[in-house]
Amino acid sequence: MATWTIANLERNVADGGVTVAHWRVTKVDGDFSASSYGTVGFTPDASASDFVAYDSLTEEVVMGWVHADVDKDATETALTANIAGQKDPVSADGMPW
Repeated sequence: MATWTIANLERNVADGGVTVAHWRVTKVDGDFSASSYGTVGFTPDASASDFVAYDSLTEEVVMGWVHADVDKDATETALTANIAGQKDPVSADGMPW
């Protein structure tokens, strides 16, 4: 199972409209883990009926905005593939001496 979190928010001070959400997702499988980090930009409109100011936000609301823009399934599939590669690598580096 992957764990999604909001790492940071950037906002307009004047109206509390969020302009950027920084997100992180991590997947752990035993001793192996993989993660991804990204951002999603927004153009807040304080006059819109669905506007939510910074002080009224929850992580769940912002995560909904992120998932509307980021392909959640593809991101989690990539993390699963990364972990699979860690468990059964197809290449390696180093020196034989």
